[in-house]
Amino acid sequence: MSTAFWLTNARLESGYEVSEGVITGIKTEICHVFIEDGNIAKIVSSDRTITDSWPRHDVKGLLLLPSFTEKHCHLDKTLLGDRWRSVTPVSSIFERLDIEKATLPALDTRTQDRAERLLHMYLESGVTHVRTHVDIYPEVGLANLEAVQQALHAFEGKLSYEIVAFPQHGLLRSKSKEWVRQALRSGAGLVGGVDPATVDGDIEASLQGMVELAVEANAGIDLHLHDAHHLGTFTMKRLAQLTIEAGLQGKVAISHAFGLGDIPTSQAIEMGEMLADAGVALISSVPIGRNMPPVGLLHECGVEVAVGCDNIFDVWSPFGNGDVLERAGRLAELSRWVDERSLARTLQYITGGMTPLGPDGEQIWPQVGDAASIVFVEASCSAEAIARRSRRVATMFKGNIVSGSL
Repeated sequence: MSTAFWLTNARLESGYEVSEGVITGIKTEICHVFIEDGNIAKIVSSDRTITDSWPRHDVKGLLLLPSFTEKHCHLDKTLLGDRWRSVTPVSSIFERLDIEKATLPALDTRTQDRAERLLHMYLESGVTHVRTHVDIYPEVGLANLEAVQQALHAFEGKLSYEIVAFPQHGLLRSKSKEWVRQALRSGAGLVGGVDPATVDGDIEASLQGMVELAVEANAGIDLHLHDAHHLGTFTMKRLAQLTIEAGLQGKVAISHAFGLGDIPTSQAIEMGEMLADAGVALISSVPIGRNMPPVGLLHECGVEVAVGCDNIFDVWSPFGNGDVLERAGRLAELSRWVDERSLARTLQYITGGMTPLGPDGEQIWPQVGDAASIVFVEASCSAEAIARRSRRVATMFKGNIVSGSL
């Protein structure tokens, strides 16, 4: 596409429809949007005649939404492109780790190629930013990191990304601290970790090790925390304390945090307020069949919350399609968010907090100056897109179509 062009006849949300004090729908307007140098430069009503000679692309009434973020994936783990295989039953996480360690290096397909297949799926679903965890442990060294970096390089200009140096087998248990340090020096931007109690066997030493690495590299932290009940919440409390002590507020996230779904609401509120004060974010894969954090309640407490797909056809799960919009719809279903406003607000968990309408229905996206990173959707409004998992016709990243066509 040209560096400057019009998107004509684009559907934008403009406010809520209200009847007797109840939000019953979302109002939209058909507009022309001018894109220049990767940003939104003008937004005018479709009633206005365009008189300049810039190229025009007729959107034909498709709904424009901010492009999506995938905040939890494992590009190095996926089996996409390899033969079908289901999951081997195991009795412990350690058996699963051993199976994965034996399986991935023996595949006929390359890590880079499998990662690229998954990245293509993400673009098709509307994702233009990914946070990927990459396994780091002594036997593999930095090979997974290098393969994932090559895959991401192949998508340069199509999406943005973050890389987590993830000691899947335990930072302490697998003696991976020096390898994680090397990964941070080689392009990873966050320190990963997993279950300091049940995998590493030492909550304090494991968390201290992660924080030390993060401070040393000026990096963030994203901890996989599956531990349930008070073991999980104890770990979260200690990480929040260490986050404040190290000045890492706003740079730390906890993925999964199942323990928050195992405690009474009053305790969940206390935990939410504590995490918000420490600037610790939460990332959920919206699991089926087990307790999950009360996302809406935590958001109300001020916790930054995001949704990610996690496993996508790998040694851990045969399921997954890389569609974060579908995952957001699942969140709405499990949370029983069925009214117009609640459905529309669900979008924020897959867009880095952006929604077309603010909490009171004021139009806040798109604005002049915003990056032209857009999903073009066959839907009348964002609430329908969430509920119906509507078809995405095209994905734009900074003014360039990176999937589909207009």
